[in-house]
Amino acid sequence: MAEFRDSIDIAAPPETVFEYLTSNDGMTAWMGQYADLDPTPGGRFAVNIAGHPVRGRYLHVEPPSRVVVSWGFPGSADLPEGASTVEFRLTRIGGGTRVDLCHSDLPDTEVRGHADGWANFLPRLAIAGAGGDTGPDDWQPLPD
Repeated sequence: MAEFRDSIDIAAPPETVFEYLTSNDGMTAWMGQYADLDPTPGGRFAVNIAGHPVRGRYLHVEPPSRVVVSWGFPGSADLPEGASTVEFRLTRIGGGTRVDLCHSDLPDTEVRGHADGWANFLPRLAIAGAGGDTGPDDWQPLPD
């Protein structure tokens, strides 16, 4: 199994950024067209991204510094529902928040596609978290 790591700075306090990881409206402001979230340990994490349902559970919710969710695709043999883990660590920095992302337990075949997705969505989180308009999202997964 492999992991993907990245980080981004956001011109907003951790409390604000945290809401974009734990609320339906916050999540869909930067990632996905639909979200049904229950941000409690064991609670539902359901987001539809570019027509693909991502399903898992909230594993850790520590306001406003850490969110960990399980992540996968219903019916997928490569990355089934809840099979990988996405951790967001939020650290207060001068002028805002540093978000460190670690997507772990990824099959090697899934790293490239998820890296491409995070390269699209993390900058959108930075825009939304700072109060900006992300505009329409036309991102599509890489072809196999």
